[in-house]
Amino acid sequence: MTYTPNMSDISCKKRDDYLEWPEYFMAVAFLSAQRSKDPSSQVGACIVNTENKIVGIGYNGMPNGCSDDLLPWRRTAENKLDTKYPYVCHAELNAIMNKNSADVKGCSMYVALFPCNECAKLIIQAENSHQSTARLSLISIRLIAVRVRSLSEFRAPEEDDTPHTRGSLSLSS
Repeated sequence: MTYTPNMSDISCKKRDDYLEWPEYFMAVAFLSAQRSKDPSSQVGACIVNTENKIVGIGYNGMPNGCSDDLLPWRRTAENKLDTKYPYVCHAELNAIMNKNSADVKGCSMYVALFPCNECAKLIIQAENSHQSTARLSLISIRLIAVRVRSLSEFRAPEEDDTPHTRGSLSLSS
């Protein structure tokens, strides 16, 4: 017996509560961060082209081929070489290195935290058109006259919108 649906059983209206593109890509960045083995900072990045296709993702972690078990994960130590900082590759770097296209010129980068100074320079050199982040703390970005927009501008505000949970920023030139 074959089932033939009654047209009155089928919803004729699309969902209105789907994720907008910026929210979706930021969610991918936060999901990528969950791959990080860093016990104190999990950061993800997602690079998207102008057609809203993901061209690269990354998260913070030790360099390829280096054992996560042999290198330190601590934040502080008397000797800086006994901390994670000289070794960990940031999410932005990994996303650019892991890209699946020839270049990222004109692409957007969604990042779980605002880029450090070194990553900001890398992003500028890679010529990403804008980036989304969760915190603002950098001078280099101002030097290239970047406009800051809140990710919440792309969607209707929610009751629980707070800077620490939904306060992402989009930087565009």
